[in-house]
Amino acid sequence: MNYSEKLDEAIARLHDEGRYRTFIDIERRNGHFPHAVWTRPDGTQSDITVWCGNDYLGMGQHPVVLEAMHEALDAAGAGSGGTRNISGTTVFHKRLEAELADLHGKEAALVFTSAYIANDATLSTLPKLFPGLIIYSDALNHASMIEGVRRNGGAKRIFRHNDVDHLRELLAADDPRAPKLIAFESVYSMDGDFGPIEAICDLADEFGALTYIDEVHAVGMYGPRGAGVAERDRLMHRLDIINGTLAKAFGVMGGYIAASARMCDAIRSYAPGFIFTTSLPPAVAAGAAASVAHLKRDQELRDRHQTQAKILKTRLKAMGLPIIDHGSHIVPVIVGDPVHTKKLSDMLLENYGIYVQPINFPTVPRGTERLRFTPSPVHGPNEMDKLVRAMDELWSHCALNRAELAG
Repeated sequence: MNYSEKLDEAIARLHDEGRYRTFIDIERRNGHFPHAVWTRPDGTQSDITVWCGNDYLGMGQHPVVLEAMHEALDAAGAGSGGTRNISGTTVFHKRLEAELADLHGKEAALVFTSAYIANDATLSTLPKLFPGLIIYSDALNHASMIEGVRRNGGAKRIFRHNDVDHLRELLAADDPRAPKLIAFESVYSMDGDFGPIEAICDLADEFGALTYIDEVHAVGMYGPRGAGVAERDRLMHRLDIINGTLAKAFGVMGGYIAASARMCDAIRSYAPGFIFTTSLPPAVAAGAAASVAHLKRDQELRDRHQTQAKILKTRLKAMGLPIIDHGSHIVPVIVGDPVHTKKLSDMLLENYGIYVQPINFPTVPRGTERLRFTPSPVHGPNEMDKLVRAMDELWSHCALNRAELAG
């Protein structure tokens, strides 16, 4: 077999479908985000504004976070030196887990190198702890949850997105004696819609199921202390396992679960994705802990974030652009064609200095390709005006339809 030829064919298919992805080489400037410097393929540089970042609150440049990281770096050096079981547990990791357990009102928390690994490792390990476990997974769950459920070797049921009636049917059809777990999200990142947390918890109580919620796109941003949508809705106590990230609103890196001490101990002891992975660098853990602690008190930053999202959605709607608005901070503008989506993204970057990454299949279904904007408190009025004018001009230039709300 000609292996190189097969690789070329695989990459060519992506080009033909208009969904080949390229890295945009940017240099974030501390203290100036969302402004950054873009280095073009020819080596020339331009100033740009990032509109698709996951540093939702700008905490990646917050002085409290940077100070904590500098102190930990000076005190403990660069790396952790090992896995959590073998020399890689430091006071910084323990402090971070204590902050996270307190944030979610749980007995314990367990930190992983990413929320992807936290989801995958936890969901793939649970059937070892509960033989015969059936996992009921929302159809639009994140790839990390899908992978964890797929790899666990246990039974799985997929319920239609946010369809509580379908979930009930699936639960009722299974052996009432079988252990069960319902896995879902609080905010779904591509459409920005919310999961029906209370209704799912009611079903879990009725059918004796555990609950597993991914709050990755909500932690730091929702609730009086930033614990997520479940905290906002006063439902945290009804959730058995809460997954979150340290790489989005908290502005650093890593993921975690928060649960009972017994659950965290079992996952820690059985999950290969935890056992055999070098722990986060102490400076990263320290910065994350500082960010979590700060955002427990900074409601004003959360309020500004929500205000920015509402302003952008209102202005895009006023121009008739087909946006999806479920009331969250995520602002998807539907283009509906991968080639057009990529073209819009390229033109925004090259002609207007606005960086927003095209979102194509398989991240979203074919025909729903989109630009996904993530406004933040550090996007000022000038940046907002420039974005709105650019979208208006390009939508007309490309002869795309103006429409009512897409959702």
